[in-house]
Amino acid sequence: MREDDAPSDYAETRLPAVVLERAPNVFETLKARLPRGAGALASVGLFLLAAVLLGHTLANVSFANLGASLAETSGWQIMKALALTALSYLALTGYDVVALRHIGAYAPYRVASLASFASYAISFNLGFPVVTSAAVRYWVYARAELTALQVANVTVFAGVTFWLGMTLMMGVGMIMGAVALSHVDHVPAFLHFLLGVAVVAGVAFYCVWAALERRFVSIRGHVFELPGLAPSLAQIALGVVDICAAAGALYALLPAGVDLDFLPFVAVYVFACLLGVISHAPGGLGVFEATMLAALPGPSHESVLASLLLFRAIYYFLPFIFALAVLGADEGARRWSSLRDAIARIIEERSP
Repeated sequence: MREDDAPSDYAETRLPAVVLERAPNVFETLKARLPRGAGALASVGLFLLAAVLLGHTLANVSFANLGASLAETSGWQIMKALALTALSYLALTGYDVVALRHIGAYAPYRVASLASFASYAISFNLGFPVVTSAAVRYWVYARAELTALQVANVTVFAGVTFWLGMTLMMGVGMIMGAVALSHVDHVPAFLHFLLGVAVVAGVAFYCVWAALERRFVSIRGHVFELPGLAPSLAQIALGVVDICAAAGALYALLPAGVDLDFLPFVAVYVFACLLGVISHAPGGLGVFEATMLAALPGPSHESVLASLLLFRAIYYFLPFIFALAVLGADEGARRWSSLRDAIARIIEERSP
């Protein structure tokens, strides 16, 4: 759809989401072509398979050795993981800043960063990010007078940003680490290289496609405008920083015996995250760990599992607890401010 085909109310409000009957409803079309319940069955099947693999691995784990591996993790490793986790979540706040600029809305960075950080920290742990992240964002952005439609735009935009970064880094990891990955999964290196080239080419094609003209996609009757070239490049940059920092947090916690360079490790990490998302398990719990345990060449299952448990605590649980605390403190401060203003008005009205 070209710019002159867009409805007049879009030009007036500058909102990138409207209801257009002519826009291609790609999500609904794809859903209609799939057998009923196919997605749910695939998610359940993947989760059960991961549960079996993880259970088989844990059955052979020595918990004494696991405790020893946890104790062997140095304070410096934990500090690096914490710093990279902070960098990852800082990049996540940029998703909302770019999204707000794209839709022509305004919210102070304090509000945007709180909405972004809290939505991701909570949705990463509870799962179903489309629902949970949108609910948290709406709760925070409502005080900045953003409409539900604008919040939906920000959520969709942030989701596209996340997946652009994931996709690009998986492709780069396959290209740069084709040989290393072939030693992990015993797939010929040239196949990894070709798949990586195809993935990177797909991201490049998306950028060119989005730059040629304004693009719209329909989701449940609402049409969202996809970002153009400049926002897409900003998305990719933020996504790369986010994914590399998140993967780096786990990489910093790995034992010394893991013989895998960072870029191929990122490809494995992204693949494990992808399976976790498909499974719909909260935070990919179980699926992510089973995939990483099967893929990483470590000195022992206990040492790698110890790193995964620490990563789960640092990257998922700590931000989740901190987000709840910040949201509670922010809501308490807002209510106290309202109460203080109300008391001041009552005193002023009763004063002679």
